[in-house]
Amino acid sequence: MRQILRNVALALALTGLFAVLAVSARAGDDVPRGPVEEGYAITIKMLAAKGKARPPAWRPPHRDRLMSRSLAALFARDDLYQDESGDMGQIGADPFLNGQDGEIKKLNFDTIPVAAGKATVLANFRSFGKPVTVQFQMIREDGGWRIDDIVNHFEGKDYSIREQLSQPYDCGSFMNKPCKR
Repeated sequence: MRQILRNVALALALTGLFAVLAVSARAGDDVPRGPVEEGYAITIKMLAAKGKARPPAWRPPHRDRLMSRSLAALFARDDLYQDESGDMGQIGADPFLNGQDGEIKKLNFDTIPVAAGKATVLANFRSFGKPVTVQFQMIREDGGWRIDDIVNHFEGKDYSIREQLSQPYDCGSFMNKPCKR
């Protein structure tokens, strides 16, 4: 009987350990840069696929584990608009590349703590020989770090992806105005 109880206790302990490891492994979200690193791993694979359709980091199945609920909802709304209207959404470039196309060479990350549960991660890389920095605003949500905004810098100005995605649309089921395709 003691042996059975020990085996049950061991099985429960291992199950708990595996559950904790699975949760903490989700998007490498135990550190602020984890979701950003995963987003760039996805982007690098997408660039290497050349012609094979691979979803970018801001689309399913990636976005819900990498991004905050509110930012993921804004991206989902933009996707819905594109589906319903047939037009381009609010984002005209890949926010991880800070451009419509690019390459990622010499990628490195810097993390700047901002406040409790908030941080900024800077992704620095070279694209077509030019230095690029993309800023990620991070928050703690659901026990892990998530991307809450992406800020691109272009022609001397900063562009918040959250701000762009928050703009009104001409039509869409979420605007109570059907799109005419």
